[in-house]
Amino acid sequence: MYDPAQLRTFLTVAQTLSFTQAARRLGLRQSTVSQHVRRLEDATGRQLFSRDTHSVELTEDGEAMLGFARTILEANERAAAFFTGTRLRGRLRFGASEDFVLTRLPEILTAFRHDHPEVDLELTVELSGTLHERLAAGRLDLVLAKRRRPGDDRGRLVWRDRMVWIGAEGLRLDPDRPLPLIVFPPPGITRARALEVLERHGRAWRIACTSGSLSGLIAAARAGLGVMAHTRGLIPPGLVRVPDRVGLPELGEVEFVLLHGRRDAAAQGAADALAAAILAGGDRLHPGHRPAVPAGVPGVVPAAAPAVAPAAVPRPAP
Repeated sequence: MYDPAQLRTFLTVAQTLSFTQAARRLGLRQSTVSQHVRRLEDATGRQLFSRDTHSVELTEDGEAMLGFARTILEANERAAAFFTGTRLRGRLRFGASEDFVLTRLPEILTAFRHDHPEVDLELTVELSGTLHERLAAGRLDLVLAKRRRPGDDRGRLVWRDRMVWIGAEGLRLDPDRPLPLIVFPPPGITRARALEVLERHGRAWRIACTSGSLSGLIAAARAGLGVMAHTRGLIPPGLVRVPDRVGLPELGEVEFVLLHGRRDAAAQGAADALAAAILAGGDRLHPGHRPAVPAGVPGVVPAAAPAVAPAAVPRPAP
C-alpha cells in the first residue's frame, strides 16, 4: 500500500518540477516534501525523479507512477465522498484557457460532474487575459489560466513550462524579412509575450494571422502562414518547434494557475472541490514531460543555411 500523502506530494512535484514550489502549494516544509518522495521511492524500490541542484525531471518509473498515483488518490476521494455523504449543490462558473482544449481537461470535468451531479457547471473557454478580466468583474468563480506576468504570485500554481516558437514542418523563414506571426487578439498573454520579446531583441515582425480560436491559429500555422508562440508541452499535432539555429529569441517560462473569484458561499464548496480535482490531476493537462524536438531533426528550417542573428530592424508601423 502506498501512502496517499506521499502520492499527493509526488504528483505535486511532478506537476511543478520543483520541490520548493511543491512545498509552497502543499503548505509543507521542503524537507518534508523530500522525505515523502524518498519514502515513496523506498516503497517502490525505484527512483522516481532525477534531480540535481538545477533541475528536477521524472524518470521512466516516475512517468509510470503518475497514472497509478492518480488512480489511487481518485479512488480514495470517491470513497471519502460516498461515506461522508456530503453533496455539493449550486452553480459553478468555471473558466479555462484555450490552451486546455486539446488536453485531458474534459476527463477531469467528467469525473467532477459524476462525483457532484447536483452542481450546475458552466464552462467558459477563452483567452487567459479575458478570463482574468471576467474573474475580476465577478463573472467567474474559478479560473484555470496563464499568469499575466512573471513575478505575479496570485493563484495556486498547477504547472509551469517553457514557451517556444512553433510552426509547420519545413517552414522557411527569411531572416532579412519581418517574422510572420500567428497570434491571438488582445488581451492574449502569449501575444503580449511574443511581441514584447521581439521588440526587446529588435526583431522585425508582422501579423500574418489573428484569431480568437486556437483551432484557427493551428490551421494557419499548419498552412505555413507563419510561427506562433506556444507552451512547449502542449504543441498541437502537425506542428513542430522552430530550431534554435533559426535565431529567434527565447520566450521564457509560463505558469498556469488556479484563481478563485469573490467568495460566494453557494459556489465556494464547488469551486474548492473542482480546484482540488484539477490540482490532483494536473499532469493530465500537461501531456508534456516529453523531450523537445532536437535542433538537428527535420522541421522548421531557416531560409539561409547558417543561423542568422536577429537583425536590429525596427518593427514596421501597424
